[in-house]
This record gives sequence, structure tokens and C-alpha cells, in this order.
Amino acid sequence: MKQRRRTSFFCTQCGNGSPNWSGRCPACGSWNTMVEEPVQEGKGRLGSPSRKSVEAVRIDSIPEEDGERIPTGIPEFDRVLGGGLFRGSMALLGGEPGIGKSTLMLQLSAFLSGAGETVLYATAEESAGQIASRARRIGCASGNILILPETRLEEIESALERTGAGILIVDSIQTVYSEALTSGPGSVAQVRHCAAELVSLTKPRGKTSLIVGHVTKDGSLAGPKVLEHLVDTVIGFEGDSNRPHRLLRSLKNRFGPTNELGVFEMTRQGLKGIAEASAFFLGRRQDGLSGGVVCAVMEGTRPFLVEVQALTSPTRYGFPQRSANGIDSRRLPMLLAVLEKRCGLELGAQDVYVNVAGGANLSDPGADLAICLAVASSRLDRPIPAGLAVSAEVGLGGELRPVSGFDRRLREARSLGFDLFAGSTEDCAEADGALRGHSTLSGCMEDILAPSGRR
Repeated sequence: MKQRRRTSFFCTQCGNGSPNWSGRCPACGSWNTMVEEPVQEGKGRLGSPSRKSVEAVRIDSIPEEDGERIPTGIPEFDRVLGGGLFRGSMALLGGEPGIGKSTLMLQLSAFLSGAGETVLYATAEESAGQIASRARRIGCASGNILILPETRLEEIESALERTGAGILIVDSIQTVYSEALTSGPGSVAQVRHCAAELVSLTKPRGKTSLIVGHVTKDGSLAGPKVLEHLVDTVIGFEGDSNRPHRLLRSLKNRFGPTNELGVFEMTRQGLKGIAEASAFFLGRRQDGLSGGVVCAVMEGTRPFLVEVQALTSPTRYGFPQRSANGIDSRRLPMLLAVLEKRCGLELGAQDVYVNVAGGANLSDPGADLAICLAVASSRLDRPIPAGLAVSAEVGLGGELRPVSGFDRRLREARSLGFDLFAGSTEDCAEADGALRGHSTLSGCMEDILAPSGRR
């Protein structure tokens, strides 16, 4: 009979150990921070055995290592990863339930198996029959994909050794548990322990692993923060189940750029990459309506165009409504205050609604100018000139600030037929054919939203 490993409880804040659980750490006084972890006699905490000392070496004497990239066969996924999976790395994919994480992993498995890789797909949430049924529906049934419906970590490790698979996919890490711990699956201790064991099992052997993770109700990855530190790449899968498109965003990447964006469309045959993201988001745009502004934004190294829409209407309540969809809701009141204070636009008795058409989520400060112009266009009921795209950051003093990658934003706009471009004076100074740059938001508004006879 297998002997159960002895466990103790450690505080996630200060690291203090205790043989029994308590709601409050006796050392630092933090609440609900005591988690169970296995220990080994004579070695302290698990994962910290006694070993020989290592000498420090000069950084310029360390030889350069060239890692191998594994193309996934999905261009949008390769873009986010920085050129493909890095052999021997571990990636974490997180997203809302039903967003398509398992479908993406199944399509990825099919492409990798078609390239000669043996993939072990450990599904801890679905049965083998469910996975096989989805694989046949989206055309991803391949002999080199090995399905393992198992939740025990020890069995997953044993199957990886028996099959000799070079790619391991675990779906999901929150449902996997180790028999070395008494806590249930999904607990902080189980998630941390299972992830650390998978790292020590796969990385030294050059095996590539991808683990799927759940997210909390606020959109952050569930489990201990150390989970994100253990892996090499963290990828967020975003989208609305009511919309067909999905966004794949790199949040951490030790082998490539971060904040890269991949765009997918969910179809009956699975996820389909969208190379022309700008055309996709601007597909149903209508010219001649007030409150709509085309904005050039950057996600990582990728420029694309979106339409920022705004609607103002007289408030029917004592407190005006402020609603934002697709942008930081905390930034909208700040920009509205700049419009009132620096540009003299009366918004105190107006409800203001801002939306990014198509469901995109913008974090680029270059969208500030588009938001302000959209609100002013709706408030004054004056449409934005046709063929105009904008991009600039707005400061609290009402000044327009330059943005990164302006030349790429401009090229993307021109490729889609936008021959006018508004931005800061610094960015537009050498932009041939673009609309003259402005130093202040008020000057930009007067130039763009002036009555047709005064432009």
C-alpha cells in the first residue's frame, strides 16, 4: 500500500509553517492564507531537497542557446506565441467557460500530430467519447492524438512516460489532483503542487506542455499567482459567447513579445483565424452618422482599426449615466472631464454611452482621441468626415500626446482606404497626405467637427 506523504500548512503571505490549519496565520496575522503542502522528512518543504552547491559564473561566459520553435499550423496562434511553441516550454491558456479553449487545444493537437508530433491530451473535464465526437465534427481526428480521461496527476505522469509523447495538454489544471495531498481538486495547494510537478516532469526532458486554466468572475486566472510564475507563457482567451469572434492575447511570454493579439472566428468547423482584423471589425460600419470614429490601435506589434461609437442624450434622472463597453470604464469619466474643462463641451446633464463596435476590448491609450471625438460628434450632432482615422493619447491638460507605432497605424489605415489621419503634432509632422496634427484636443475638435462651410 502506498504511503501517504506527510503534509503541513504554510502561509502564502509570509511562509510560516504549522502542523494544523487555522483561519489566521499565527505569524503575520493574515486571514485565509494557510494552505496545505507536502513535506519530506529531512528535506523540509517539497521541491527543496538538499543538493550540491552551484558556483556563480560570469554572464559573458555562458554560451548562447538556440531553442527550437514548433509551428502550430495556426498562424494567429503562432503570432501570439512569437513564432510557434518553444520546445520544452510550458504555456497556460485561460478563458471563460464555453469560450472555446478545448476546441482550440483540439485543433492545435490535430495540427501538431499531422506534423509528426505525438500528443497526449489529458482531459480531466470531459470523457473520451465527448472529445472524440468534437474531434470528428471539426475534422481533427488523428491517430497521433492520445486521449487520456484522467484527473490523477500520478496517472498523467505515468501515461506520459509510457507513451513517450512530446506534447502534453492538460485540460484543465483546476480539475487535476495529486494523491500526495488531502485537499480537493482546484484548491490552492493542489493547483500549485500539480503545476510544479508537471514543470519538473516535462521541462528537463524537453517535452512541451500546455495547460488550460479557469478564470474567476473578474476575468483573472483562477488559482495561486505562483501558477503564472511557474509557466513560460500565459495566454488569455477572450470573447463574448454571443459573438462569433474570439481574441487570443499574450499576457506573458519568456520567448517572444507580450501583448500580441490573435483574432479568431468561431464556426461549426471550429476556430478560424482572421488575418484581416481591421476589415472584420469595420465590416458593418456606416458613414455619415454622428458619434462614430475610426481609431487605429496597437496590440503588441499588430495594428488594426476599430470603430468607437458614442451616444449622448439628455438625462432623465438626477444623476447622469456613464456607460462604457470595450474600454476602461474608469478612463471614460476622466476624458469627459477634459472635454468639459478644456474644450467647453457641456456634458453635465447628458447621459454618455461609449461602445467599441464588434466587441473588441481596447487598452491602447491611442483610443483616447477617438473616444473624445465620438462623444463630441454625438453631442454636437456633427458627423466625422469620411475617410478619417485618428489615434492619439489625451492628457489631463487637454494636450494630444504621441503614440507608439504611429507609422504602422498609418500604413494600416491607408491600406483600408483612409486617406486622412488625425493625431498629435509630433506624429503627424512628417505624415504625407495625413490631416494636419494638433497639439490640443480643442484645436483638433475645431478642425474636424467645424461646420462644413468652415472646414
